[in-house]
Amino acid sequence: MSHARATHLNRRGLLAAGGALGLGAALAACGDDKGKDGDSGKAAGSGKSGPWTFKDDRGTTVKLDKVPANIVAFTGVGAALYDYGVQVKGVFGPTKTTDGKADVQAGDMDISKLTVLGNAWGQFNIEKYASLAPDVLISTLFDDAGTLWYVPEESKKKIAQLAPSVGVSVYDRQLTQPLQRMWELAESLGANMKAAKVTDAKKRFEDAAARLRAAAKAKPEIKVMAGSASDQLFYVSGTNLSIDLEYFKSLGVNFVEPPESAKKQGGGWYESLSWENVDKYKADIIMMDDRTSAIQPAAITKATWKKLPAVKAGQVVSRSPEPILSYDKCVPLLTTLAEALEKAKKVS
Repeated sequence: MSHARATHLNRRGLLAAGGALGLGAALAACGDDKGKDGDSGKAAGSGKSGPWTFKDDRGTTVKLDKVPANIVAFTGVGAALYDYGVQVKGVFGPTKTTDGKADVQAGDMDISKLTVLGNAWGQFNIEKYASLAPDVLISTLFDDAGTLWYVPEESKKKIAQLAPSVGVSVYDRQLTQPLQRMWELAESLGANMKAAKVTDAKKRFEDAAARLRAAAKAKPEIKVMAGSASDQLFYVSGTNLSIDLEYFKSLGVNFVEPPESAKKQGGGWYESLSWENVDKYKADIIMMDDRTSAIQPAAITKATWKKLPAVKAGQVVSRSPEPILSYDKCVPLLTTLAEALEKAKKVS
């Protein structure tokens, strides 16, 4: 879906429409045993044998006779689990680009070995899903209503009947919280969380966070804007709701903050600007949405964009509004911004 259709969509569809920043929403799930967020599940035998239990961020507890073997997940979730040594059988969500290459959200997964149930919003092949004999479906949550990301509203009940689901919240919290939850989930599924590759990645993340904090402290005057581009509109995200921006802000990064009234049409996530008004906010660094649904900076031809001080100064960097929730994949998010701050000049 394109942003041009945004005004015709409900809040969930609006936030999924492509380049919106931080995106929130989609699709209710089944389950019971309401509980508190943050409770982790445990698998007997370190996830190798015996019953499996996991309480997700909806408070839903999934109980199975054995650790799930046939896992189906949102692409980004599958990519995170892959980094921890847990492989999924099927995925749904942005997986393959138009030229057949792996989408940015697929991470290091070999997409040729995956059953892709749907590659775009609204796509989910239930017949293929059933053929995988799924033990569990895992996705993220972009709202506080417990709705599963990229599970179509019109078929969510049929999908829920085929396997229990697990939701990891990426809504209105800092990045470190869902990172920890994905860690706990991977561990419950049998991942070796003491492996050098895993512990080293976590240490690199902590070091990168310290570097970003230091860079932000050294240049508090540098203003950062989080943006996303479509043909008709430019979107400016506020730090509220988005896990990456909330975390970067906590480390001291000075962000452009659209007023809540301006973000109302974007479900509280972002403000929509015409390209004529793209200079509404002064920024020294612009972070741009790296997803394939958004127009990338090199392809933006608008004259108003090219006149922006940050663009003229070459102070435009990438941003991942839907981070792959492994420490390995989140390190570059921190180092990219830290390096940009370290090199940035005040241009606004």
